[in-house]
Amino acid sequence: MNRANLDKLFTVVLAGVLAGLALAAAALPAALVFGLGVKNLMPYTALPEALKSPQPAQRSNLYANDGRTLITSFYVEDRVDVPVGEVAPVMRDAIVAAEDVRFYEHHGVDVRGVARAFTANRREGTRQGASTLTMQYVRNALAGDPRLTEEQRAAATEITVGRKIREMRYALTLERQVGKDEILGRYLNIAYFGAGAYGIAAASKRYFSTTPDRLTLAQAALLAGLVRSPADDPINGDADAARQRRAYVLDRMVETGRASAADAEAAKATELALKPNTTPNDCAAVPADHNDWGFFCDWFTQWWNAQPAFGENVDERQRTLRRGGWKIVSSLDPDVQAKASEQVRKIYPETTARAAPTAVVQPGTGRVLAMAVNRTYGTAANPAGQQNYPNTVNQLVAGGGGITGYQAGSTFKLFALLAALEAGLPLDTEFEAPRVYVTQYPVGAGPASCGGRWCPENANTYWMDGDRDMWDAFGRSVNTYFAWLTERVGADRVVEMAQRLGIVFRAPADARMAREGAGSWGPFTLGVSATTPLDLAGAYAAVAAEGTWCRPTPVASITDPAGRKVAAGDTDCRQVLDTEVARAAADAGRCPVGDQSMYRRCDGGTAEELAPGLRRPVAGKTGSSERNATETVVAFTPQLSVATIAANPDDPRDAVGGGVQKRQIAAVGRILAWSLRDEPVRDFVPPGQAVAFQRTSPRTGN
Repeated sequence: MNRANLDKLFTVVLAGVLAGLALAAAALPAALVFGLGVKNLMPYTALPEALKSPQPAQRSNLYANDGRTLITSFYVEDRVDVPVGEVAPVMRDAIVAAEDVRFYEHHGVDVRGVARAFTANRREGTRQGASTLTMQYVRNALAGDPRLTEEQRAAATEITVGRKIREMRYALTLERQVGKDEILGRYLNIAYFGAGAYGIAAASKRYFSTTPDRLTLAQAALLAGLVRSPADDPINGDADAARQRRAYVLDRMVETGRASAADAEAAKATELALKPNTTPNDCAAVPADHNDWGFFCDWFTQWWNAQPAFGENVDERQRTLRRGGWKIVSSLDPDVQAKASEQVRKIYPETTARAAPTAVVQPGTGRVLAMAVNRTYGTAANPAGQQNYPNTVNQLVAGGGGITGYQAGSTFKLFALLAALEAGLPLDTEFEAPRVYVTQYPVGAGPASCGGRWCPENANTYWMDGDRDMWDAFGRSVNTYFAWLTERVGADRVVEMAQRLGIVFRAPADARMAREGAGSWGPFTLGVSATTPLDLAGAYAAVAAEGTWCRPTPVASITDPAGRKVAAGDTDCRQVLDTEVARAAADAGRCPVGDQSMYRRCDGGTAEELAPGLRRPVAGKTGSSERNATETVVAFTPQLSVATIAANPDDPRDAVGGGVQKRQIAAVGRILAWSLRDEPVRDFVPPGQAVAFQRTSPRTGN
């Protein structure tokens, strides 16, 4: 009989065995008598990608910036692969004893097992399987491969003769290409152990709060027994059934010489001694004592969903996150986050409708060290009439998901200042600022309209009116000076400057105005557009970094399961300002917060108490919107930028009032002092004489 005929015969025989046909009863013993090994009977079969380079769904872990503190995990299956060498030998022995005692003797398909199952099924009328450990792995790998369609995964577990034969062919081919220990390791990593634990690493943690290399005989036997009957898990199921399965595995280990009778009896007598440990899943599962991390986590998911590197759309990117086994080291600094949360609650408690969303950004990298707001992250019901407090998952700090942001008032004067410096005007550009200044910009009816023209006025005539330059106009926040300055450089250039530094127009009306009417949007300079603390902190961080703007990021690094770093985790930085322009803006920025410029030109500021308490060079700006509806404070050093906005996210008619700004200034100062306590004192680089005192051609390029 030639090879081709043997292949056909064996296929028929296997089909008969599995279907329980009488014909196979005669054919199978004949094949065994002739001593025909399965290895030689089955033709070579090309392996699918799921078996050549397996990618079982694995959980992704999000860590704080130390790379060790777990914020949360994301998964559809709680699994993390470990090399077989990191699994205790007793666990390897237990799974072989429980699932396939001849694993190291057959070539992927166990002819004796097939014959035994067929005989038992005919005699006893039962359904006894004949799957080897390799065949089980093949089935699980195909069923769980995220690269396959749902239909393809379902086909891997359908109860048909064709599926069983295909499984056997793949098992034989796999064993020709991959060593036994590697197959065993893959099996241990893909098997389901009940209680939501996929793979031996997750199972060791779930049941015993340990790692696979530290499993005892009793623990290994229990876990091995659960593979066949995961519904009997002793956490959620039947502890007695789990003990019986453990005893069965121990007996099999004794029978096969993988454990001594004495050790097995001792293990049977051991209490289950469970130490259940759950793996958090998604942002709602951040540690209870670090609930404030939830807002950062939520923003991380927004960031991930916007990354084309992880899929063509949001659904694909989420599947990649929850199946890809990524290690994501975030930018979150737990110490800075804790201090920011503490200080935010000194501005407002979490039981008030008013909020103080706050962001802390690192200049030169864009890494976000903290995102704090006086809210509890969660979906628990709120009292009647309280839409978003004390509980919410709305992104109050970074915007998105319906949150367009808040008016930041005079903090937007920075963009007019930068546009003027870039146009060639020096810091000592003087203007006799009147109480009211009538501009060329058309506006509708309102308190700042003079015959249909925008005409802002100064908040404090005695302190603000008069001859001003950029230093003291910025320090004292002189509205009419900056309205005049905006006319000189063009409102469209001010709007473009804000966009260049990362201000996103989330409100449709703002986006339309920026797109279609920027040239006539004079009031933009006074912060009438909605923004967020995160955008604002990022914009001021660009000045701190001497003109290098970095897209705010929640990530320090991302690595795949093989330990390879992916480019999506890199910082996204670019030089957006001439260095001298940025240095000049930082010099003017020292005036509002009580510091002194390099040229000793600061003469009054709106937050003069900030610098003395910090005792290091600092710059920044305050802002108040119309009627003090919102209040804003931004401050930065060369190493850190902090922005906080006081507002009522649910009711813009609820004016927070100017009194809250004192608390904001104190909070920002304490956040900076705490965060920089171990950092060297760094000064700003002084701007040159030209940008300070000489009008020049446009200062573009570096």
